[in-house]
Amino acid sequence: MHVIQTPNAPAAIGPYSQAMVVGDLLFTSGQIPLRPDGTLNEGNITVQTTQVLANLKAVIEAAGSSLDKVVKTTVFLKHLDDFVAMNKVYAETFGSHTPARSTVQVAKLPRDVLVEIEAIVSLAK
Repeated sequence: MHVIQTPNAPAAIGPYSQAMVVGDLLFTSGQIPLRPDGTLNEGNITVQTTQVLANLKAVIEAAGSSLDKVVKTTVFLKHLDDFVAMNKVYAETFGSHTPARSTVQVAKLPRDVLVEIEAIVSLAK
């Protein structure tokens, strides 16, 4: 088991890692729309989802994998009414690769953002 850390995604804002590798799997922490420098990328759900997925991609690539190896994601939305707009950005990012996914509405997210996404990724060659 080892920690993944990259300057190309925001540093953890608490006592956790950006991601952990266990065997052939990568478990990412939830990514929120912080820029790699730690500033919040405010805006609508489209802007925030774009930043979240860029962060997720950076963490996954730091572990030597790619978005097409994502096995499962969990999407946390502040407002389920944002599902269609979030899903459009998500679909554009993943293309024809469609990992398993759960999407839930939550009462509140860190920094009062609109979206957070975590992933489980295969590192198998």
